[in-house]
Amino acid sequence: MRIDVWSDIVCPWCYVGKRRLERALRDLDARDEVQVVHRSFQLNPHAPRDRTTDRAEGLKAKYGLSSSELQAMEARLLSIARDEGLDFRFEGQVSGNTFDAHRVVQMGREYGVQDAVVERLFRAYFTEGRSIFEPESLVTLGAEAGLDAASVRQGLETDACANAVTADIEGAASLRVRGVPFFLIDQRYTLSGAQPADVFRQALEQARGAAAGP
Repeated sequence: MRIDVWSDIVCPWCYVGKRRLERALRDLDARDEVQVVHRSFQLNPHAPRDRTTDRAEGLKAKYGLSSSELQAMEARLLSIARDEGLDFRFEGQVSGNTFDAHRVVQMGREYGVQDAVVERLFRAYFTEGRSIFEPESLVTLGAEAGLDAASVRQGLETDACANAVTADIEGAASLRVRGVPFFLIDQRYTLSGAQPADVFRQALEQARGAAAGP
């Protein structure tokens, strides 16, 4: 069974959804029989690639939120993240273009450490306050996830894996994906959003039953 997961590294719900899917797979004792493929998606593809912006101010402008409304939204998200064992820290967080981060994720797939790369980038961004936008930071994080630092640096200096990122984004468009996380199970069942682990379990059981046949 294969699960394709479209997500963006700056999407907190994508990190929550990753944890919930992982919990469902553990509960079903199905992790060894499932291949999870992380697909690229950009929530803000037009963000400048040469600078970052204040995340909070960007959210307030995008959704028309007041400071108190944003704080309430973040408090709820922090509580949900804690329930999944995640320690989100939003203070001083910046946002930017994630295309290069997705290229490093694609490099991870080529070398068999894609999940480790995704996990490392999520944790760096949401827990450690580290940059996922600057090349040298991506080189360091990629190496910490199991990639060769020199290979990551060389890849980022060229257009390595850019076509793979673009292909994933186009694939999402063909599926009419409007937001992430988005999950495609065995090319036939779809789930949108960071669904509860029980919902993932039900979908996985349905997919396994269909694969087994009558």
